[in-house]
Amino acid sequence: MTSQVEHTDVGAYALGLLEEDDRLAFESHLRTCSSCRFELSDLAGVAGVLQGIGPVEDAGPPPEGQAGVADLLRRKKAADRRARRGTFLLGMAAAVALVAGGLTLGTQLSGGDPPPAMAGRTDHMGPAEQFYADGTPIAGKGVNGVSGGLVVESKGWGTHAALKLSGVKGPLECELVSVGKSGERRVMTGWSVPAPGYGVPGSPAPLYMHGGSAMPLKEIDRFEVVTRTGTTLLTVKV
Repeated sequence: MTSQVEHTDVGAYALGLLEEDDRLAFESHLRTCSSCRFELSDLAGVAGVLQGIGPVEDAGPPPEGQAGVADLLRRKKAADRRARRGTFLLGMAAAVALVAGGLTLGTQLSGGDPPPAMAGRTDHMGPAEQFYADGTPIAGKGVNGVSGGLVVESKGWGTHAALKLSGVKGPLECELVSVGKSGERRVMTGWSVPAPGYGVPGSPAPLYMHGGSAMPLKEIDRFEVVTRTGTTLLTVKV
């Protein structure tokens, strides 16, 4: 159930028009959506009145208001399902096209093997991790079990760098700093390390960050990962 459909199911749920699987999914959604809970509380009184006006035996069709509301909600539900099916099919078609395109490109460029940038690409990578995976990392020298490296590139505005960091324990506040050959220091980015940390027992995934410095790459001597208290955790020489 998409978030858009979840929010539009409030009225149908209030009148008991949802099918069993949709009802259970919507009740699960209610636990985390204060907006839907608030809307449902407003609709509860109206739903109670409508459900209380049940048709009398042999007295003809239900009241026009109740029938109109129920019919509207049923038609809305059917339209939502058609939209979901259409979206799903479009997504599948796009996925097939992308996979086919990727395989064709890989075959043309490298005789069957995907190009390096595509080989390292996954749907779960963020921009910093992807840039690091596609580049040539420079290994750093860490202290107290910290390890990592950088991928750097020269830009017209300065220097762009992507950092991979492991073995760092939290809670901690860190910064990536570029240090010029003249000794000038420029903070490129900063972050907090929650407990237990990154690349440590209980939290094995490394941290990926990227940042920029106005200092040209040719003027940089090294990069440092430092804590807020001034401890240098990792040094990467250019």
